[in-house]
Amino acid sequence: MAIGQYARPGSAQEDGAQVTMPSPLEASAQRDRRPGLKLGFSLFWRTFFLLALLLIGCTVAWLQTFRSLEYEPRAIQTAHQIASLVNLTRAALVYSDAITRVSLIKTLADQEGVRILPREPNDRFEPYTSGALDQRVTEELIDQLGEGTTVASRVNDEAGLWIGFTIESDTYWLLLDPTRFSRVGGRTWLVWLSTAMALSLAGAALITRLINLPLKQLSRATMQVREGEYEAHRLDERARTNEIRAVNIGFNRMADQLAKIEQDRAIMLAGISHDLRTPLARLRLETEMSVADEDARDHMAADIAQLDAIIDKFLDYARPDHVDPRPVLLRDVVDACTYAVQDYEEMNIKVEVPPDLRVLGDEVELTRVISNLVENARRYGKTPSTGVADVTIQAQANNDAVLIKVRDHGAGVEPGLLSQLTKPFFRGDTARTSAAGAGLGLSIVAKNIERMGGTFALTSTPGRGLAAHIRMPRAMPTPKPGELPAGRKPA
Repeated sequence: MAIGQYARPGSAQEDGAQVTMPSPLEASAQRDRRPGLKLGFSLFWRTFFLLALLLIGCTVAWLQTFRSLEYEPRAIQTAHQIASLVNLTRAALVYSDAITRVSLIKTLADQEGVRILPREPNDRFEPYTSGALDQRVTEELIDQLGEGTTVASRVNDEAGLWIGFTIESDTYWLLLDPTRFSRVGGRTWLVWLSTAMALSLAGAALITRLINLPLKQLSRATMQVREGEYEAHRLDERARTNEIRAVNIGFNRMADQLAKIEQDRAIMLAGISHDLRTPLARLRLETEMSVADEDARDHMAADIAQLDAIIDKFLDYARPDHVDPRPVLLRDVVDACTYAVQDYEEMNIKVEVPPDLRVLGDEVELTRVISNLVENARRYGKTPSTGVADVTIQAQANNDAVLIKVRDHGAGVEPGLLSQLTKPFFRGDTARTSAAGAGLGLSIVAKNIERMGGTFALTSTPGRGLAAHIRMPRAMPTPKPGELPAGRKPA
């Protein structure tokens, strides 16, 4: 490896302009930051809103139906009461003398709130037809009192319920308080409607909670099982609902089986090192002692070393998924990975990683990732014209993420094979399979990155090399006392 191509901390490469890194993961990060993409409603609120909308719609429809059906009987009842009062008043006035008539009119006004006024030809009045119920009352009064009956809501700018009638040849106005016969007012309807809606919303919230609670418990238990906590959250196997009880029992049995599988895997991995490496060590010793041909001995030792490396790959791939992410200084990890190969004449590495860039992950896992990618580039990424693997490692911050790119300038692979390269034991074309291996390198990389909460992608152009793109959560540096956090501006 040419040492001059390796960018040491504080070198001119680091102080230059920020490297532009086109990455398929950068586009996905920008989509995640678009306003509204993260907005949404949980199942609780979706169910609540649908139930509330249904209940409120039914309540409004019922109230409107009740109100409509009320018009006809209420109009007939109101008209009958008014007609009876008019007939009684008219009869009392007809069969009383002048002195008694004056006294009767005064008594009606004082005790019953009924005023009798003479009707003049020039009186101005407004018909009593402001609403559907008023119109129906007017029609019913005319039917009961005769065609000459006048029903008005205002006479000479005085509001009230005015009934025009005739006694012999004289015409009179009978003035009543309209509130004595009015229907239920708008405020009362509003109170009823508000109460009905409040009860509907409360009922919708209660029903939604009863429906959503088992799903919420299942979701919480699923997340804990995903993190490897198989016994932390047991679901209730005595739930009253048959379907929920069956799901809870099935989930608990699944968690028990996964716990047993995980335990068996841990025991198996612990025994592999002894059960496989001990015979390999004996083979290596017997080869050194028994094989006289030096060339054959070297080949056998190389085969044994390859078997040992394949065992390491299997152990890496079968490692448990749980990782405790911590802030990791990315430049230190890259320096450690490239230091081991910096003396290789067949490899040139250029590092363009800011010295203070931190990611959230596991340092050991991240070291395995970078080392695997560097080793993959060394084996398969040699430039066809020079036979030297020219590798570039770049990294840059992208809001709350860090984009890492490891690129070689080798033969590359066909775009149709990129999705297959991260599958276990899959190999690309012959240009990238000239070296021996287990076929797990990129599979381990993808799995380790996913284990740390990152994203992995590959891009390639045949004849121009392969690029590995990594998107990791960014770890913000802890501010010093009196210093604002990164990205915050003073007020």
